[in-house]
Amino acid sequence: MIVSVTYLYYLVGVILAITCIMTLRDSSNPRRWSSGLFWGLFALAFLIGDRLPPALVGLGVILMALIAGLGGVRAGKHVELPQAASRASAGRLGNKLFVPALAIPVVTVIGTVLLHNVKIGGSFLLDPKNITLVSLGIGCIVALGLACWLTHDTPAQSMRESRRLTEALGWAVVLPQMLGMLGLVFSDAGVGKAVAHITTSYINMDYKFVAVMVYVFGMALFTVVMGNGFAAFPVMAGGVGVPVLVGVYGANPAVMASIGMFSGYCGTLMTPMAANFNIVPAALLELPDRNAVIKAQLPTALVLLVVNVFLLYFLMNW
Repeated sequence: MIVSVTYLYYLVGVILAITCIMTLRDSSNPRRWSSGLFWGLFALAFLIGDRLPPALVGLGVILMALIAGLGGVRAGKHVELPQAASRASAGRLGNKLFVPALAIPVVTVIGTVLLHNVKIGGSFLLDPKNITLVSLGIGCIVALGLACWLTHDTPAQSMRESRRLTEALGWAVVLPQMLGMLGLVFSDAGVGKAVAHITTSYINMDYKFVAVMVYVFGMALFTVVMGNGFAAFPVMAGGVGVPVLVGVYGANPAVMASIGMFSGYCGTLMTPMAANFNIVPAALLELPDRNAVIKAQLPTALVLLVVNVFLLYFLMNW
């Protein structure tokens, strides 16, 4: 292929490396050395992680966790435009401000739908195994070019803004990748089998309604712990969904899987571990309460969980 997803990893690595350098040079940051080391390690994972021994990459991840856990990731001071100047710039651009943002989904759809089979010289133009991700990356690059053109700003300014947002998010920006790895660890460690043993040994699964409740609430609970419904699904599907609901009660696998994932999403609404959904918005909006998003979503999540129990109970055999 001509445009591989690996190139996007390199691009992210370069951006993080620039963030690392800018952080190390920022004397206003009280933790500039530890913060710079954190972003530098993260950059190396994208740039050369596939060429390093897995044990060394794991050591880097542990070091990043220690730096973050000990409060070593801090934000420096950033020079921002006065509010009056920002409003004047926004008024001058008007609705053109939406052009870069809208370019991202447009380019992503074009690449995914129209360019997925395009070849040049016998090679695929875009990585066929990661067509959506590659198209999204290209869309972001196009949006950056449009933003620079509209605002008459430079790519250097975009790097400064990138660093500002990255530091505003802090260590939470790493959580999605960490939680994805945690799901693989849980799966390889046989947690699904352990869940199956515990539930069948200590909970009376002879009642279908009880089995449904265990599956639905278990999906939400593991998602709360792992912060990711996709990571929780193999555990609960392998422990309860497939052997009990499908194997014993003849549930439709499609219904079991879809409502199970829906239950996992309810767990996502209730956990700070799902940082990209719950903590990141609070940081970007500079809310005084970091858990404000979770508190607003909690009633909806609990109601939907109860609804999911009855939905799965009545629809599982369709």
